[in-house]
Amino acid sequence: MNINEQVEILMQGTEYGDDNLRKTMEMELRQRLLDAEKEGRKLRVYCGYDPRSPDLHIGHTVTMRKLRQFQDLGHEVTFVIGTYTSLIGDPSDKDKLRPLLTFDQVIEHARTYAEQAFRILDREKTTVRFNHEWLEGLTFAQLIQLGSNFTIQQFLTREAFRKRWDEGDGIYLHEFFYAIMQGYDAYALKTDVQVGGTDQLFNIITAGRKVMAALDEKPNIGIIMAILPGTDGVIKMSKSLGNHIPLNSTPEDMYGKVMSVPDAAMPQYAVLVTRWLPVKVAEFQNGLKSGSLHPRDAKMALAWEITATYYSEADAERAQQAFVRQFQQGQIPDEMPEFVLTAGQTVLDVLLAAGLVASKSDGRRLIDQKGVKLDGIALEKGDLPFPGPGVLQVGKRRFARIH
Repeated sequence: MNINEQVEILMQGTEYGDDNLRKTMEMELRQRLLDAEKEGRKLRVYCGYDPRSPDLHIGHTVTMRKLRQFQDLGHEVTFVIGTYTSLIGDPSDKDKLRPLLTFDQVIEHARTYAEQAFRILDREKTTVRFNHEWLEGLTFAQLIQLGSNFTIQQFLTREAFRKRWDEGDGIYLHEFFYAIMQGYDAYALKTDVQVGGTDQLFNIITAGRKVMAALDEKPNIGIIMAILPGTDGVIKMSKSLGNHIPLNSTPEDMYGKVMSVPDAAMPQYAVLVTRWLPVKVAEFQNGLKSGSLHPRDAKMALAWEITATYYSEADAERAQQAFVRQFQQGQIPDEMPEFVLTAGQTVLDVLLAAGLVASKSDGRRLIDQKGVKLDGIALEKGDLPFPGPGVLQVGKRRFARIH
């Protein structure tokens, strides 16, 4: 694949909020690829992930998808687990102070991160590093030197900090360290390219490049990815908001959740979480725009591709057949979780214990919306004793066989 074709693939799905910055990064990427080709080497590429919780959703994997593209083109990829940056927590997109984690909590979460990442990345071609390897050895004198490259004004122009400043909320000194620490990650790895989301623009483009230049390294190139909206099609995917598609679920759940995404968000999903190359993405988007591709067929193709990406083609096929049986032919699934009733349990108790709702308030809301059914009959009271055995359905996709 020639350099221009590589650049087209690697810039797919990027978002900088400034056309001139995008053109600059694209130009630098092209030149770095040309230089590396002349030198007979591959680009060094990395992305960092802070394991502040143990589970990932597909929104987290947008950057992993980009790392995989670099791998497929033969470049060297490092998956950095932020065992030290996690102690602070990235304040980039937060309007309040993030709680501090202990090192033991971070290490425990980190155990699951790499394994989940290998659902996307090539295990044999991925180097996994932990940033405490180099950050815990920094001296106070080195921190002073690094900090001297930044002004307080640079941090206060950031939207999250500015909002807290304007509202009189506290901004803590240690939060400023995060961008500097991330910049030092890029320096320690002598990286050519750093991948991150738009919430990382300051950390990568401003801090990372500044730290590398200050320490006499060629500044890295930022590949800044757009943020994947959740299943509501609007707000950033988030577990806390309940609009996420978890990685550690089932193929049927993933397929069904993608099918619930609004039509307007399909083009973004096609770009950010599929294996499709630019030509295929353009064909998909143009088909939707012209009407030659029916939205239902488009979404089924998208759900199949995304499920196959994170599981397998066989899993995607089974999930699609299950979805068709359940929703297009009105059948309940052949297989579902089993739950054994305990004497005295209410409807809300069962919903929560069976893992069908996130909280009792969530269960009450669904009951009020007639979204909880036992053998096809809506249950109207959450605080009444559970009626008895049968197939319990919550919403359109969640089932449990009650005994």
